[in-house]
Amino acid sequence: MLKIENLCKSYGQRSVLKNLNLRIAPGEIYGLLGANGAGKTTTINILCHLLRSDSGTVTLNNQPISEATKSLIGLVPQENLLYGTLTCAENLNFFAKLYGLPKPQRRERVQVCLEAVGLGDRSHSPAETLSGGMQRRLSLAIAMVHHPKLLILDEPTTGLDIESRVEIWRLIRDLQSQGMTILLTTHLLDEAERLCDRLGILKQGSLLVEGSLSELRQCIAAQEIVIVKTSDEESAIARAQSLGFPHRRYGDDLAFWLPEVLELKDIISRFDGISLESIARQPVRLEHIYNEILSEG
Repeated sequence: MLKIENLCKSYGQRSVLKNLNLRIAPGEIYGLLGANGAGKTTTINILCHLLRSDSGTVTLNNQPISEATKSLIGLVPQENLLYGTLTCAENLNFFAKLYGLPKPQRRERVQVCLEAVGLGDRSHSPAETLSGGMQRRLSLAIAMVHHPKLLILDEPTTGLDIESRVEIWRLIRDLQSQGMTILLTTHLLDEAERLCDRLGILKQGSLLVEGSLSELRQCIAAQEIVIVKTSDEESAIARAQSLGFPHRRYGDDLAFWLPEVLELKDIISRFDGISLESIARQPVRLEHIYNEILSEG
């Protein structure tokens, strides 16, 4: 579906993308992760033919990226680009007309897309009267009104409450079940963990790692994460080091990486003689992998 090969882009002396290679299969949800300035937005702008790369190739649906491939892409940008005084239907009709859909088809697609995002009963409501979650759903409807091959979601749920986030997640999964290919960028790692088939982590324009969550778990030497609270952290860390348990700080939490999953009583016995106030066990999550890869990359 999407193939990026050796993509480079610089602004003056600042290199933004450095030989980026990435492939997204049809029907896949691919999560592109990275801190601000990692190159995600530049990549999206090149895909949408809004920015020219310095070198490298990008093909979408076996076609080189060009003015002609814009119609193959649907984009939900970070900020909702809606006309507030226009109704939901009028917003959709306007964008459908920009994509060249004939009038009979526009009428059908407007209603189908509004129903798909749960806004069928708000067809005549001005966009400015919608809640933040509803406006995000309207943006999603606009992005898919012209039957795109690739849907790009740029931080689709940032700033939304949990109920709205869950609704957007449901819509994304529904679109995938219908065969849509999706490129997702997000700073919400639980969102990426829930939705994405594969993930790529960008840092300063380079793709450090990519793969499924299970494949990325192989990047760190832990089968389980144990968070401990103790008044004697120095002794706990020394004991962990003697056992071959690397330690990390996650905010104020002291964590130990266990190379195998142990019974709770076995974990406690490993720290015999050290006063432990509490122990919390966690599976290896994307946040642990992400932080470790970025610190090493």
